[in-house]
Amino acid sequence: MNIQAPKGTKDMLPKDAYKWHYVENKFRELSEQYGIKEIRTPMFENTELFTRGVGETTDVVQKEMYTFEDKGGRSITLKPEGTAPSVRAFIESSLYNEAQPTKLYYFVPAFRYENVQKGRLRQFHQYGVEIFGSQEASIDAEGISIAMRALDELGLKNLSLNINSLGCPDCRKKFNDALKSFLKENYDNLCPTCKSRFERNPMRILDCKEEKCKKIAKNAPTILDYICDDCKNHFEELKKYLDAIGIKYTIDPYIVRGLDYYTKTVFEIIYNDLTVCGGGRYDKLIEELGGPDMPAFGFATGLERLIMTLESEGIEIPRSDYMDLYVSTMGGDAKIEAFKIVNDLRAKGLKCDSDHMNRSVKASMKYANKIGVKFTVVLGENELQAGTAKLKRMEDGQQFEVDLKNLDSIVKIIK
Repeated sequence: MNIQAPKGTKDMLPKDAYKWHYVENKFRELSEQYGIKEIRTPMFENTELFTRGVGETTDVVQKEMYTFEDKGGRSITLKPEGTAPSVRAFIESSLYNEAQPTKLYYFVPAFRYENVQKGRLRQFHQYGVEIFGSQEASIDAEGISIAMRALDELGLKNLSLNINSLGCPDCRKKFNDALKSFLKENYDNLCPTCKSRFERNPMRILDCKEEKCKKIAKNAPTILDYICDDCKNHFEELKKYLDAIGIKYTIDPYIVRGLDYYTKTVFEIIYNDLTVCGGGRYDKLIEELGGPDMPAFGFATGLERLIMTLESEGIEIPRSDYMDLYVSTMGGDAKIEAFKIVNDLRAKGLKCDSDHMNRSVKASMKYANKIGVKFTVVLGENELQAGTAKLKRMEDGQQFEVDLKNLDSIVKIIK
């Protein structure tokens, strides 16, 4: 029996690598335009980071984490998301003592034991942004604008932005009391999962995908009716900033997100009924994890789901994996000379290769076409004696005579 990849995981093969590079480079380029610096955190963390940070009553902690005991008896968890590890690093490295705000971005593998389906894996990858140290609504608007702009530039047009405010802990308590009073009257009609959420996390019922729970949620009180003046003013400021830069939005009072750390702003970006990005503010998480009382905002997008969406919409991703030059050879001396020429051309910045399979010239040209090479050249005894060769542009067949002793002339034609 052949060993296969574990359920819920997927290999990224060379034929798809350019798509990942393109998407990652777009996010990286925009992040740096906004003054956001990269952070890299471990693949696994102490389990307590997530039980305290994400929330013990969340589905992530209750059902989805990959947790194990290491040989030292420590409880370790493969990270299910990127925010809590970034906060841990921010605190541990005392970044709060530096000038604020601290703006960080990351690309991380994340792990959740979920039901495997299209666009939902057990190991997936996220691009995320975390901004620490500012309570201004302008930070929320800036974070949202990064996500909207990146997705738009990747080719996803007609995006929908939904926003909500979850208020502060005081607002949430008042709202939870009102929500539980309402849900109590409809308790018997809730799905089993939502019945279990009733006491420990009633707001998550508003996010349930079961039809009968969605019908109940439509008539539930909304948190915007319970937020305090400070939270209300913050939400109004956010809307002003979004209006100022022309980002359209819809207020959706039922956005609650799946993690307990969110406060005030939460948002989701929707494309064709699919959530492609989400996040919000988490002003208490740094303090809860042992740091100073500092506000924060962040968001993340799943790269597998995003790339799948680009593919399903027929959005062309520019290829960056083409070879500039492939050298075909005839004879042993030519093979050694080709090896040397290719080595020198690589040092000059060209992406090139030579034949390592003893192919005929015809087979070499067929191979070059298959891998998408821009130029080819054939080296044999005649070319070595003459010191010149014919450089062929594969796109249209045009040929250029080049001096094998002047490699810069080859570089000039190809570039």
